[in-house]
Amino acid sequence: MTARSIPDWLKSPGYRVPRSCCRGGRPTRADRADPVQYQGVSAAPGTDGEVPTFWRQLGLPGLVDVHVHFLPERMQRRVWARFDLAGPLVGRSWPIAYRWSEAERVAHLEQLGVRRFTALAYAHQSRMAADLNDWTLDFAARTPGCLPSATFYPEPGVLGYVRHALDRGARIFKLHLQVGAFDPLDPRLDEVWALLADRGTPIVVHAGSGPVPAEHTGPGPIGAVLARHPRLAVVIAHLGMPEYAEFLDLAERYQRVALDTTMAFTDFVELVDFIGPAAPFPRALRGRLRDLGLAGKVMLGSDFPNIPYPYAHQLQALARLELGDDWLRAVCWDNGQRLC
Repeated sequence: MTARSIPDWLKSPGYRVPRSCCRGGRPTRADRADPVQYQGVSAAPGTDGEVPTFWRQLGLPGLVDVHVHFLPERMQRRVWARFDLAGPLVGRSWPIAYRWSEAERVAHLEQLGVRRFTALAYAHQSRMAADLNDWTLDFAARTPGCLPSATFYPEPGVLGYVRHALDRGARIFKLHLQVGAFDPLDPRLDEVWALLADRGTPIVVHAGSGPVPAEHTGPGPIGAVLARHPRLAVVIAHLGMPEYAEFLDLAERYQRVALDTTMAFTDFVELVDFIGPAAPFPRALRGRLRDLGLAGKVMLGSDFPNIPYPYAHQLQALARLELGDDWLRAVCWDNGQRLC
């Protein structure tokens, strides 16, 4: 099966998040920025069709994306409905770019050259994580390139179903402290953290306070977990936006803490004139970001398919940082490949 044809509004080089999205509309030509020019070995992709050229010019065999979502169909529809409502946990208008069938989304990742990707799911209440794990692990078993992914929630029996997921081959976990609204220091999770630290199994954690803060977001709660379990392999989603500096600190302090680039540097996040709170990455931190990437601690994440712009725009945003082709190679392939 081939992926669905990409709509015209996703094809434009130099795409920028348009004001029209705030009104639920599609971008107009006036909303588009000039094509981004990048002077390194690799040209920044302006469209999804140009993504394979991007990684080939870097000398890579493809991309590794550690922040991709696949969910059971009914749950996926409910998640998209929440984005459509732009409710308090979303904080702004958020048109889903890839509202496609599961098969079409898998095929599109293959066409982009995403060789390895996750199927991140997360529980927002008790008695759902174990069933989600069954689905995501079955999905990985039938989907080439998908890393067996799982989740957990502070509830009775959590250690047992985490062990079961690991026995079934789970290689990466996901937690969302904003949506899940739980304290990662909940004592029911202490043995889970200890087990995952001992196994070296990475956990992608939405710990930052973007797009809106919650009681257990920010560097404090997950930082307290790391203080108790310093060998945990935690991947901070979204570079920890907007508390970038504090989460860079954690990555520099703890050997197994890394960050993913999900949505960071994109116009949707960076534009100060976009409706809602913008979260630009401070230019003064770019040197630290470069060093961490070259040290294996920054890796590509996209949030596909739940993004309001083309997949190519995430890569374009990384390229225009001008941190060098060695950095891009590390972030887009090497670091994620070593992680999982």
